[in-house]
Amino acid sequence: MAPPAADNVVVSSNKLERLLSMKGGKGEASYANNCQAQAQHARSMLHLLEETLDGVQLDSPPPAVPFVVADLGCSSGTNTIFIVEVIINHMIKRYEAMGFDPPEFSAFFSDLPSNDFNTLFQLLPPLAKDGGSMEECLASDGHRRSYFAAAVPGSFYGRLFPVGSVDVFYSAFSLHWCSQVPDAVLDKRSTAYNKGKIFIHGANESTANAYRVQFQSDLARFLRSRSLEMKSGGSMFLVCLGRNSVDPTDQGGAGLLFGTHFQDAWDDLVQEGLITSEKRDDFNIPVYAPSLQDFKEVVEADGSFAINKLELFRGGSPLVVSCPDDAAEVGRALANSCRAVSGVLVDAHIGDRLSEELFSRVASRATSHAKVLLEQLQFTHIVASLSFA
Repeated sequence: MAPPAADNVVVSSNKLERLLSMKGGKGEASYANNCQAQAQHARSMLHLLEETLDGVQLDSPPPAVPFVVADLGCSSGTNTIFIVEVIINHMIKRYEAMGFDPPEFSAFFSDLPSNDFNTLFQLLPPLAKDGGSMEECLASDGHRRSYFAAAVPGSFYGRLFPVGSVDVFYSAFSLHWCSQVPDAVLDKRSTAYNKGKIFIHGANESTANAYRVQFQSDLARFLRSRSLEMKSGGSMFLVCLGRNSVDPTDQGGAGLLFGTHFQDAWDDLVQEGLITSEKRDDFNIPVYAPSLQDFKEVVEADGSFAINKLELFRGGSPLVVSCPDDAAEVGRALANSCRAVSGVLVDAHIGDRLSEELFSRVASRATSHAKVLLEQLQFTHIVASLSFA
């Protein structure tokens, strides 16, 4: 029996920028409803973020221009709103400690054009009333915001803002997403061809090197753009998936999320004749969890930024469940976590109907291994604090 056709048009890797996004809306598998783990991880790093904010150089008295915060890779949940408010409230306290009234604040929420900005901005608290003081904003228990908000659609691997316009750049859980699947990984004539796999975890050395080169090239472009856009005296706080192993084919927690049960579910579709093996092999998750050395090499080669902090941070599990003994809940949590971040790509590659089949199998397989997943699925993050050299 021939496999059914995809419901959507297959999207090649060079169109990834126009397609990639976390799953939008507010449904069960949406990013907005599956970002609790990222929220927990971000909260556990607040002390490191505040150290970075303490390094931002402030003019005294403050200039008559807004203090600008940009979240790169903001996605569509409440996490970005929480972090922006943390940053702004911390800077308000710094200004007040200097004896100055704080300036106005602008917050730019940036992600690819396919991001669900509608859901994000529906979650924003209303702006403080005209004439309201900063103190009234802060006393409103988060029901009012003390900053002007705007969306900036585009890839952070290129320019997004005017020269010298941003005081603080924040980006979390985004830089491990490459701008594209390396061409060689999808080229059957290349030694880097990732035959039989949909992720780098467990791949061969050539495949891993192709992803490493792609990640480092992308990060170099990211740093060049930010070096032009950041104000003198500004700071940048970056968090992305990382790994402990020197072997790039061992992607740690990302390997368990995007490999193993996810990989097996793709193989199920092939074995059942629902898709061809070629269809599976044409799909790859464009994620690379770098080592500290991978990251450091790029920053030092760029030369624009000084590394104030660069470390591996144990981030915990991406699975947030109310009843850890409920294997089915664990299975659904893994499938929803995987779908929230990769579902848009899967839908585009094999269509909505087969995507449902795929993630149903992910949930079933994860349910059978719930205890092991809860014990072993742990993320490691790279945390970097950078300022101008």
